[in-house]
Amino acid sequence: MAQKITSMTLALRRKVNIKVRQPLAQIMIPAIDAEQKQHIEAVADLIKNEVNVKELLFVEGQGMLVKKIKCNFRVMGKKFGKLMKSVAAHMDALTQDEIALLETSGSISFEVEGQAVTVEACDVDIISEDIPGWLVSNEGNLTVALEVELTEELKREGMARELINRIQNLRKETGLEITDRICVTIAPNAQTDAAIAAFGDYIKGQVLADELIIAPNDGAETEFEDFNLNIKIDKNIH
Repeated sequence: MAQKITSMTLALRRKVNIKVRQPLAQIMIPAIDAEQKQHIEAVADLIKNEVNVKELLFVEGQGMLVKKIKCNFRVMGKKFGKLMKSVAAHMDALTQDEIALLETSGSISFEVEGQAVTVEACDVDIISEDIPGWLVSNEGNLTVALEVELTEELKREGMARELINRIQNLRKETGLEITDRICVTIAPNAQTDAAIAAFGDYIKGQVLADELIIAPNDGAETEFEDFNLNIKIDKNIH
């Protein structure tokens, strides 16, 4: 379950090209029943760490998600023959509750042109429409909605993690021991300055830095997505 939700969420991240290092606010899951909810709750922390989201929340019922039915005409045409058009029209008109029932019970029965018909869940695709600021993914009876809107706070945290990654790489390249304390000097830049102002202590803790200074320097030119800047690492001899 954790693997499935993780791979669905990572696929949604790739869709909008948001790296895993960039934290996101939340994923929402409309659990189809108490048992599914219980299974997901048991692995929620694991999922949040893997996909780097702050919260995993449950939507009661279908809540914020609007689902639609897409009939598989090739399969259903053979099955329903000349009734197909009426069956498709009935499926298009299903309410959200009826779609939820089809998902949980695996089939839905009704009457068209005086004949009883049963449509199986495997005869159709149940798709969720994306909500502004969210991306939605469906696999079987599992639905995951990921909030992809980035607040300034999340952007700063994402940049702090990028900085940690670059500083850790420089530590390795410089041949420092894992326990060595360092002093880091980072060239001024609006994006990294804001990240250091908000998450300076977090960055220092992660890279074992006693000092984190913003100043021009002759350190290694380091690449970020939209810019390059110099970062200098000095070993603290204490």
